Amino acid sequence: MRRLKQESNHDLTVDGPHLAAQAIRAGLVDEYQLFVGPAIVGGGNRFFPGDVRVDLELRDERRFGNGVVYLQYHVL
Repeated sequence: MRRLKQESNHDLTVDGPHLAAQAIRAGLVDEYQLFVGPAIVGGGNRFFPGDVRVDLELRDERRFGNGVVYLQYHVL
């Protein structure tokens, strides 16, 4: 995955909890774009891997009329 990032001329997107967790652990993620909705659903996969700490800086936020919030963080 690291080689793919180095050789790409474009931004790469990683989705899905398992693949994203591997990219986060490998230090390949430099930006997080999150949409947070006004509902809590129990169960399922963790949003972030529990064995990694990443310091983030909030770069953008947008609030929508339906209660959804967009957050953009850059890795420090």
